[in-house]
Amino acid sequence: MTDTLTTDVAIIGSGVAGALIAAHLAERGLKVTILEAGEEVDRSAAVDRYWSAAIKVPECPYPSVPQAMHPVSDDLDFWYQQTGPNKFASTYIKTVGGTTWHWLGTALRLVPADFELRKRFGQGEDWPISYSTLSAFYDKAETELGVSGDGKADLGSPRATDYPMPAIPQTYLDKAFASALHGTAFDVRSTPQARNSKDQPDRPACCGNASCIPVCPVQAKYDATVHVARATKAGAVLLSKTTVVALETGDDNRITAARFMRWDGSTGSLQARQFVLAAHAIESPRLLLNSSSERLPKGVANSSDQVGRNLMDHPTQLSWALSAKPVYPYRGPLSTSGIENLRDGDFRRTRGAFRIEIGNDGWSWPTGAPISTGADLANQGLRGKDLDQALRYQTSRHVRLASLVEQLPDAANRVTLDSDKRDVYGVPLPRLSYRIDSYVQDGLAAARTAHQEIFGRLGVSEMHHSPDAQGAGHIIGTLRMGSEARSSVVDGDLRSHDHPNLFVSGSAVFPTSATANPTLTIAALALRLADTIAASAQQ
Repeated sequence: MTDTLTTDVAIIGSGVAGALIAAHLAERGLKVTILEAGEEVDRSAAVDRYWSAAIKVPECPYPSVPQAMHPVSDDLDFWYQQTGPNKFASTYIKTVGGTTWHWLGTALRLVPADFELRKRFGQGEDWPISYSTLSAFYDKAETELGVSGDGKADLGSPRATDYPMPAIPQTYLDKAFASALHGTAFDVRSTPQARNSKDQPDRPACCGNASCIPVCPVQAKYDATVHVARATKAGAVLLSKTTVVALETGDDNRITAARFMRWDGSTGSLQARQFVLAAHAIESPRLLLNSSSERLPKGVANSSDQVGRNLMDHPTQLSWALSAKPVYPYRGPLSTSGIENLRDGDFRRTRGAFRIEIGNDGWSWPTGAPISTGADLANQGLRGKDLDQALRYQTSRHVRLASLVEQLPDAANRVTLDSDKRDVYGVPLPRLSYRIDSYVQDGLAAARTAHQEIFGRLGVSEMHHSPDAQGAGHIIGTLRMGSEARSSVVDGDLRSHDHPNLFVSGSAVFPTSATANPTLTIAALALRLADTIAASAQQ
């Protein structure tokens, strides 16, 4: 038997975009239903899974189950059906709250030029909206997520308000970099972060557990369950363990229903006046493509043939070194400072810009330290006090940098449906074609040069550069916004060009990747979209 449910607004996905929109619409009196493929997370159980995991990848607290499969960082062919020529290395999870469970918390704005890449530099695409369009929504997003930052710092993004909370204190390691780089081209600044720098009524201040990725034990770091809870308190209905397998359309091109399957095998259909697709930039195009019909053979919202195209990340140059003096990493949030003044310039005509993240997590990302360091020293024959002394010496000097490089949209970089493999619901697995072009490669090379100079000024006894680009965890661009229906999926208001009651929210709509971690921009766009939907509901 199939259940038939009704609502005003159906929201597919409970990550930061879906949760924000759900909370704001429910609080305005609209009947809202959230459909989430994953289950609710028990925080203490997730922490225990993390501590007991042999391989501490971002997904380890959130095990994949047949009813809610997701990719994993240590096996990029587990869920993704990769056709290359490069591996797409960023992942996501399916839980209530989405991937905000294991995000770092970095809450940077884009810079104004990011919205006009083609106009200013002849590359990529221009956004159909400007920085000024989003400025007030950035202010609101920082309040909603609870961002701690230094309002006086020049990060390249004009602002009219201070941050809701003071900046998270810079670490001893941050200050060592700042001192070594004073007066150079590398301007070390405190990184704005969606984590509490002081106690709030509902969540405590950050106490430096050093496990922001993959789980904050005390919820000082924002995750989208904050807004899921606000939404349900205001009357929204959360349907967890419920996977939407197809969208249905009527003769008037309006979306009429979302067909879903539950973990227990039961099925249903949710009818709504408005639909919001906020299921991340892999699952969202996968759903639209799987919603093909005789009338829409290319899938829903795909008259432009742009659904799934222009897949982007921030390919990351990872470098690590051993400093001459102790800098005492492995304490506090995994990153509290960065170098943001390299994100814009005329060089963007020929290579990707980048921002440099300064890590407090030592060599844990590239080598699995400090556990791997202890193992290496033990394998050298060290024991007892000698092992302890060597371990202290090594780990106190571990430093790493990660440069997140801008990637241009490329129609050949895309998500399609696999022709053979399907999930438990019969939906084809995501098939990924992905290539890192010369624009990115030149940006990665410039990042390595910058890292070498920075480490040289810090004083290091050894230095390493990853030969392969890493994934930043940022999945961008598969349902891009644009002014022209022939070359985009949604318009500047995030409404489908093809279906007047279908909206898309999340980093899938970004026309270009820029360099900033995308979550704050996702949140700003979601808040703007909530206003758009609320206004249309009153008409």
